[in-house]
Amino acid sequence: MASQAWAQGAGSAPKVKFATSAGDFVVEVYPDKAPKTVENFLQYVKDKHYDGTVFHRVIENFMIQGGGFDAAYKQKPTRPPVAHEGREALAKGGDKNVVGTLAMARTNDPHSASAQFFINVKDNDFLNPTPIPPGDPVPRFEYQGKVYENTPRAQLVNAPQLFGYTVFGKVVSGMDVVNKIKATPTGAGGPFPGDVPKTPILINSATLLK
Repeated sequence: MASQAWAQGAGSAPKVKFATSAGDFVVEVYPDKAPKTVENFLQYVKDKHYDGTVFHRVIENFMIQGGGFDAAYKQKPTRPPVAHEGREALAKGGDKNVVGTLAMARTNDPHSASAQFFINVKDNDFLNPTPIPPGDPVPRFEYQGKVYENTPRAQLVNAPQLFGYTVFGKVVSGMDVVNKIKATPTGAGGPFPGDVPKTPILINSATLLK
């Protein structure tokens, strides 16, 4: 029964079609896993924010990132950032940062995600949120080979390096287009010293599919 319920849930997940200069791909997003993140993303889609933006950061063995800059590398204005939901999404059975998943880009501040997103093109375990074991203080916590004992819970919950990146959807068709984008030659472009496609890859439109 659980798998049947999941299948029904997956069928009702909102889908967004990205029409790009490299071809089209479709993502589905999961409001049941990361509600604020999905609402934020879909509002940018409805506002046509992504139309005319480029994939400005493409790293073949890592991810492709876009949604923030127009074709002249001018950064588009955004709404206030969205609260980080990475741990909550994982706790609800959401995806990790694996191939084909859609996650929010951000600065070093975990709660700074606004419009920019990325698509993982390999399994990027180091981007996953770190679950915090129960207890306060937390009796034992391991991170990067070190063991921490009797650590105040708030210290771990609020540690910037433990937040990871919020996965809120995945590519459901057109992964061949994503792979084409990841393989495009890159170099310097606009204000960026590297990882910019030499031939700009434009998002012509992002459309919510009914």
